[in-house]
Amino acid sequence: MEIGDRRSNAEFVGKAALECGFDMAGIAEAGRLEEEATRLREWLSRGYHASMTWMEPNPDKRTDPTLILECAKSVVSLAKNYYVPVEYPENTARISRYAWGDDYHLIVGEMLKALTAKLQEHFPNNKFVYYCDTGPVMDKAWAQRGGIGWIGKHTNLINSETGSWMFLSEVITDLVCEYDEPGVDHCGSCRACIDACPTRAIVEEYVLDANKCISFLTIENRDDTIAPGLASKLENWVFGCDICQDVCPWNVKFQKPTDEPAFSPRRENLNLKAENIHLMTREEFSKIYRRSPVKRAKYEGFRRNADALAGANQSHKE
Repeated sequence: MEIGDRRSNAEFVGKAALECGFDMAGIAEAGRLEEEATRLREWLSRGYHASMTWMEPNPDKRTDPTLILECAKSVVSLAKNYYVPVEYPENTARISRYAWGDDYHLIVGEMLKALTAKLQEHFPNNKFVYYCDTGPVMDKAWAQRGGIGWIGKHTNLINSETGSWMFLSEVITDLVCEYDEPGVDHCGSCRACIDACPTRAIVEEYVLDANKCISFLTIENRDDTIAPGLASKLENWVFGCDICQDVCPWNVKFQKPTDEPAFSPRRENLNLKAENIHLMTREEFSKIYRRSPVKRAKYEGFRRNADALAGANQSHKE
């Protein structure tokens, strides 16, 4: 294939991504992620994935897209900004910004469907497989390789023009393209995220221990209770946590409002009280958080988190 063809393929993919609502697209050559595979095995061996045992099987598949699509030549990484410039009222139970509105799996999923349909129509002889945080794909690693940004010390992807408030997804294809230059790390000597984490979950630069992470503790964690030593440090987070992103200089300086209204906060998510969550029935929970990421914690987990907050706040008063 001629260089011009590779370039025109990449240009069409990028243009189509923007037309389908994505804010950024980057393309990397498909192949095994050697360095990332080594780091993943080490991270798993240290037990930093906590009880997320679903991350253990098939590590090779997570780091090699040709095991997903045998003929894969390119990985198209896509980013959608979800930042909404709204501040939390004081003394309320906090929900992570990404879960303020509708479930991103649904919103970005529709964008991916539209994009792959457009690509399939233009390239009828090629294959396209897409994922939005739903398959064994290291989305941040591919986004860095595709030039969308770099993985920061807090392990989130950062873009130098918009910050880190991004939903990532990807399309794996056998379409050969011109590839983007990988993102370059601009964290430098900054330790803002490391120093701000109340549970010290960022155990070293670029390494996160999920066992201590407030996002894990309040979302993926399936224990009946949160250990008192960690519960006392939740800082009013009842679902997820944004502390490491809130303090990141790249967000403070460059974060921009999203153009997607579905990510705007639902009124209930900005006025939560732990005591009101206790009074919420299972039916009310299902109704209020229909099409919301908050359902991921499940009714029991959401009440457990509220219990932890109530206990922590009471201890602080005493």
